[in-house]
Amino acid sequence: MATTKATSRVVVYAVSACLALSGCATTEPLSLSDPEQSQASPFKSFPVADRADAPDFAGTTVDGEPVRLSDYRGKVVVVNAWASTCAPCRKESPALERTQRKLADQGLQVLGVTSDTDRKLGLDFQRELGLTYPSLHDPDGKQFLKLPPGMVNPQILPFTLFIDREGRIAGALQSTVTEKEVSGIVAPILKEPEEK
Repeated sequence: MATTKATSRVVVYAVSACLALSGCATTEPLSLSDPEQSQASPFKSFPVADRADAPDFAGTTVDGEPVRLSDYRGKVVVVNAWASTCAPCRKESPALERTQRKLADQGLQVLGVTSDTDRKLGLDFQRELGLTYPSLHDPDGKQFLKLPPGMVNPQILPFTLFIDREGRIAGALQSTVTEKEVSGIVAPILKEPEEK
């Protein structure tokens, strides 16, 4: 009897741990065009007057080049948090690449942030998927500790921040994204006039 209870506890703990760790693998893409689904969508949008300044994420990329978010001031920046072991991250990264190529001339820039502890894993991920946008190497996850509380849960990947031309957080999404969704989210931000 005691062995059965102990085994049951172990199974419950194991299942709980798997569910907690599989957050990145179970996120489904949301459809912002579906009013019912967008009601429950994890996308948060912030009006211009309520936008907080984005932390100036800075460091080196997976290929060792210096990078900082403020280098892109004047552009709309899509900051995407990912890891090479995250299946939804692998699924959405090509969509982010296509979106950047399509909207770069309008002022869009994608900046990845990877939590891979091994820089080579991140570099292999980028090369395999043909990603040309830079990805900041953040193995300790310190970059997102500077975000306003409740913006996103940095322990669940992927998530994406949308930064306006003034370096403020215009939106946040705790979910996998498609090319259509990213384009739809950034379209009004790209149209906002740059402040002088």
